[in-house]
Amino acid sequence: MGALTAILESRTGQQLAANREWRVETVLKPVLRDLGLETLDALAIAAQQSSEIGDLVADALLNQESSFFRDNAVFELVADAVDAIRAETPGRRPRIWSAGCSFGQEPLSLAMLFAERESGEERLPPEIVATDVSEAALARARAGRYSQFEIQRGLPVRRMMQWFDGDGIDWFAKSDLVRRINFRRLNLVSDAPPVGRFDVILCRNVLLYLTIELRRKILNRLATVIRPGGVLVLGAGETVIGQTEAFRPSARYRGLYEPAVSEG
Repeated sequence: MGALTAILESRTGQQLAANREWRVETVLKPVLRDLGLETLDALAIAAQQSSEIGDLVADALLNQESSFFRDNAVFELVADAVDAIRAETPGRRPRIWSAGCSFGQEPLSLAMLFAERESGEERLPPEIVATDVSEAALARARAGRYSQFEIQRGLPVRRMMQWFDGDGIDWFAKSDLVRRINFRRLNLVSDAPPVGRFDVILCRNVLLYLTIELRRKILNRLATVIRPGGVLVLGAGETVIGQTEAFRPSARYRGLYEPAVSEG
């Protein structure tokens, strides 16, 4: 089991807490079945011999828990911040980065929110870049396909009917909605951030699973691509305090963070 969790950490930086090791056998059963292997030891050996199998193991072990409009108040704060940025820099299109986007519920929620808020207005919606370390998760996000259970988590019926089509089993995000998002693979631990600067960066419930050293590294890297006056959004159980000097609690938006030093 240790060899398998080490694969997760080496590829993503995420550590599996001891109280969650029970997940290993459960989530890897489909991988064992698909590869025709009988034991976790056999899978560990195969993963060490094949990078592709190693990726399958890491993808299965990643915590991809997500839902639409998760912590809805956060999305309202983000919308308020974007409105303020538009007022302060008229004519410039705001940029949002959803880092660790999982199966796409977070960036799709953002796309829905801004499409609804700006309906009938003659201005471009924010540019949304969504990244994740898992290519399998990104494939699902790009397809915009969700089960009945997933679609009902956070979506009222009105939004569900407006932005998704059902096929009797699953629900598909409308192509116009998916096209509003630029999905790309990115490892926050080892890859450079997307090019350019962002007004809002959401990196929620990613740092929880990393060491303090990696948290500091990622936060400092995020600070290099956030605009002065921009905001960083972390998960409810995450903070920059004691992790980095690059961010501080936002003076305007409770629970969000801003660059500690404004750069020109």
